[in-house]
Amino acid sequence: MTLPVTFVEVVEVRRITPRTARITFAAEELPDAVGTAPDQQLKLCFPRPGQREPVLPARQDDPTGWYRAYLAIPEERRPLLRGFTLRGRRPGTRLVEIDFVLHGDTGPAAAWALRAAPGDRLGMVGPSALYAPPVPFAEAAAAADWVLLAGDETALPALATLVGALPAGVRAVVYVEVADEAERQPLEGPEGLDVHWLHRDGAAPGAVLTGAVRSAELPPGRPFAWLAGEAGAVRVLRRHLVEERGVPKASVDFTGYWRHRLTQDDAPTAEDLADAQERLAGY
Repeated sequence: MTLPVTFVEVVEVRRITPRTARITFAAEELPDAVGTAPDQQLKLCFPRPGQREPVLPARQDDPTGWYRAYLAIPEERRPLLRGFTLRGRRPGTRLVEIDFVLHGDTGPAAAWALRAAPGDRLGMVGPSALYAPPVPFAEAAAAADWVLLAGDETALPALATLVGALPAGVRAVVYVEVADEAERQPLEGPEGLDVHWLHRDGAAPGAVLTGAVRSAELPPGRPFAWLAGEAGAVRVLRRHLVEERGVPKASVDFTGYWRHRLTQDDAPTAEDLADAQERLAGY
């Protein structure tokens, strides 16, 4: 399966909360079936300073070949890569929506999004079924007695698509940590969706989320848990569910999207590598 590698151009920029921009891109090329599943991951390619648009890796028939092609680009011209979740694709078009958390001017993605305007161009690798969740979400949710979804604002794009994909009749409990009340977003899901908005209000990232879940009176029965957000908080929650709540490891899908005080360009820690190995091993 070949991953889409294409230029995308900004057509609309909207502030859906004070710290979140939803940017609509028009993709030059995008297969009809791409981007219709929940929790679809992709990579955005940002231009180097002085470039109007990024240099894209050559397309490859090998699904992982794009990264070798990316590394083959001379470093001074090689685009800066950042991972995102597709918030949505408008049916019948090549328009895709991606949410950017505006956490300052220090990283390439947030700095670019703060100034994004119609006509700006990036590169996009994916989305693809290759980046679909390791566990078919709807099947896992239907097989469980209830579902737990927990994350921070960086997890909201994926979490919102997963909530929308919940089978009818599934009981779901959602915990979302955001900076403050102004950062709440609408979540559309099945009737009875139990959503807990948690406000960080200056606390360390993940502290309010982990504290709320650890002290919560969760529903009885066999859960399926989906955890995403700051890597350290995700790690704490996973250990709590497995070691203190008795949830089987195979019933916890977890992803660390970002690391407090570290960027995606910093080397992985020993705990990062252990988490990646556990995911690759299929628990």
